[in-house]
Amino acid sequence: MLLSRIGSHTKSSGGLAKAALPYADAADSEVVQVYVSNSRGWALPPGDPAQDALFRDGCGERGLPAYIHASLLVNLGSPTELTVQRSVQTLEHALHRGRAIGATAVVFHAGSSVDPAHDDKALHQVREALLPMLDRASAQGLPRLLVESSAGGGRSLASKVEDLGPYLAAAEDHPWLGVCFDTCHAWAAGHDLATPGGMTATLDELVATVGAHRLQLVHANDSKDGCGSTRDRHETIGKGRIGTAAFAELLAHPAVAGVPVVVETPTEGHAGHAADIALLKSLLPPVGGSSIHM
Repeated sequence: MLLSRIGSHTKSSGGLAKAALPYADAADSEVVQVYVSNSRGWALPPGDPAQDALFRDGCGERGLPAYIHASLLVNLGSPTELTVQRSVQTLEHALHRGRAIGATAVVFHAGSSVDPAHDDKALHQVREALLPMLDRASAQGLPRLLVESSAGGGRSLASKVEDLGPYLAAAEDHPWLGVCFDTCHAWAAGHDLATPGGMTATLDELVATVGAHRLQLVHANDSKDGCGSTRDRHETIGKGRIGTAAFAELLAHPAVAGVPVVVETPTEGHAGHAADIALLKSLLPPVGGSSIHM
């Protein structure tokens, strides 16, 4: 059984390589996730080729897979045409920036129909936006796209794991589209991960819905709020409402074997992430008595 690489969402302001690589080293990250644009804005900075090259080479030297998280404003299901246009532009920007920095994939949120009157149109809109983008990314060797289900509420297009079935079907189950599973989002959407066996059952359902091969990244976050709250407030691993045992179940699940795991938990500097990464590494299942992470 391959063990998952564990790392964190990583500081990138002040220069991608200059900020992210020392942060990853200090946190003992084995995988990094970064923003390449404002997380809550539409501005699309071109990036610094020198920093891009240093980051790409630095990740290669360290054996660090890199992922991009697209702006949180992305919503391909929006009834507002300008929002959809900007969402497409943001994802295209992230894909091309991803190639420049050697990223494996770009994570984006599933989005929302916003208005009940738009429910029937939203997934068709997702199809029209995603299919050409996925075809181009595949043909050009750009990073893959990974859809991340939401915490629920607000006419979400995918919050429960079973909602990912229709979402991927809308994109014709394109081979360049994968899934990012966020534990806090799943908990907030109503999956009881804290009950013994709850994490396993949820991941089993995910596999039954989309197939194990679609799960290509995990966001490991505890939650400040209760199950089904629809509130996306991350907490330190083991100090929230989900609890440490659920994360041991997560890491022991066959579908997670070898899948990179990223923490997006509260932190002061790198210290909080370093502690969460160390805790998750301690929960990895033993493999023939070896502690080597594959």
